[in-house]
Amino acid sequence: MADPVPATIWKNPLQFIAFGFGSGALPWMPGTWGTLVGALFYLGLQQLSLVWYAVVLVVAFFFGVWLCGKVEREVGVVDHSGIVWDEIVGLWVTMIYAPIGWFWLILGIILFRLFDIWKPFPIRWLQQHCKGGWGVMLDDVAAGVIALILVQIIAYILLDMN
Repeated sequence: MADPVPATIWKNPLQFIAFGFGSGALPWMPGTWGTLVGALFYLGLQQLSLVWYAVVLVVAFFFGVWLCGKVEREVGVVDHSGIVWDEIVGLWVTMIYAPIGWFWLILGIILFRLFDIWKPFPIRWLQQHCKGGWGVMLDDVAAGVIALILVQIIAYILLDMN
């Protein structure tokens, strides 16, 4: 069950961004909706060089640590389920240097969501032991790293066979 969504997210621009431009306010599966918003932005980001993609990713991550911590305090809920900026960035981590195409994006979304929901070690540990914006962001980045590794292995196997 999703946490109650504060009405302030529609008036406060930072809360609106943290809530995935409103996607985190949806009553079910806010993390999945936030990931899909991340996928929409990724369609533009995938055209960047690896260096510029990394720059955007690092800025988005540190902005997210600050943003998610601030919004978490403002709404008074630790790691509010509607705060989905972390899912957006987590998907972007998954898609680092991924081949371009719908197959790869869908695979990345599925793998990222699988690890973000399942939370194998160290993802759950990070979520439980890191606080504030760091805690909100790091578990999703870890899920993104695991999904990234799998996307790259699958790409290597499938594309090397051709």
